[in-house]
Amino acid sequence: MTEIHGTVDPKFEAVRDAFARNFEEELDVGACVAVSVEGEVVVDLWAGHADEARTRPWERDTIVNVYSTTKTMTALCALVLADRGELDFHAPVARYWPAFAQNGKEELEVRHVMGHASGLSAWDEIQPVEVLYDWDRATSLLAAQAPAWEPGSASGYHAWTRGYMIGEVVRRINGKSLGTFFREEIAEPLGADFHIGLPPSEDARVGEMLPPPDLPSDAMRAGDTSVGARSNGNPPVTGLEPRTEAWRRAEIPSAGGIGNARSVMRVQSVMANGGAFEGVRILSAEGCEAVFEEQTNGPDLFSGNPVRHGMGYGLWQQEAPITPSPRTCYWGGWGGSIVTVDMDARVCLVYVPNQMKSTTTGDRRSARINRAVYGTLGLL
Repeated sequence: MTEIHGTVDPKFEAVRDAFARNFEEELDVGACVAVSVEGEVVVDLWAGHADEARTRPWERDTIVNVYSTTKTMTALCALVLADRGELDFHAPVARYWPAFAQNGKEELEVRHVMGHASGLSAWDEIQPVEVLYDWDRATSLLAAQAPAWEPGSASGYHAWTRGYMIGEVVRRINGKSLGTFFREEIAEPLGADFHIGLPPSEDARVGEMLPPPDLPSDAMRAGDTSVGARSNGNPPVTGLEPRTEAWRRAEIPSAGGIGNARSVMRVQSVMANGGAFEGVRILSAEGCEAVFEEQTNGPDLFSGNPVRHGMGYGLWQQEAPITPSPRTCYWGGWGGSIVTVDMDARVCLVYVPNQMKSTTTGDRRSARINRAVYGTLGLL
């Protein structure tokens, strides 16, 4: 029997039970879950092991890579600048980044990047994983590249590239790298232990990611130039990269964030509560509402699945209602991490594991926890 650590409001004991069942069914090795409701932390739990050999217990301050859940942090940086009047989502990217105005991208708007609709879902040429560690190379290649489809006409999941484009716009406006901006303007004020570019002093707390058996497609190397192959397998990754120092030090704004459920919850609870959490205001209420400006709605060129993209987050859709509330935004990471923000119920729910599954927007582990939360709230 896996011991569950942490705190839970007595009304939310069902969440502890759901979390424990994931371990009982051997779905998790190590994981954590955190939930806030109306600005109050009602769940903060962790359990299991932080390493594949199961010799290191998952501690309160264990942190791991959350892959594309990082995208919500990068999007929040852009939302903050827009809220301050420094960024116009409807302006061309080239207004802030003049070198971007190449190969037909002169009028490509920031909102197209925010909604995975820029046509730049991947680098044209196959790149080694090291491109993710080289900001200048990653961004200069995108500045020179032509869109693969008409910007704004459809989404094609930008697995890696979106973060670099948003990050470069942030840097051009503010003068700070994306990781520095996030740390100074968001994480530190909120007391959130989340890092886009991890300092060496924190290495000892990092848990190992355990990759799933089936890795992203290497179809591009075999000559498949479809949007899906280009987005999913370029650069090719194994899931072991977060164990390396190069990955941890780099600011990888689409998939390199390192934290835990508590730290993600502290940041994204801002979105669930009108722009502030525990007395710290990051956005105005109007700034939060910008996320619901729909950018695309239909089959994604990457997955073929219907998806609604708002301003930097995925949006609730009738086909797969992630919560009972249509005013919900969310995103998840490869392996199973996920953050859900329900602005009607003022709920922020975060689940972060180290045992990766073949998923990018949660799986039955987080779905079980989600049901427990909403069942407790009487909203199911």
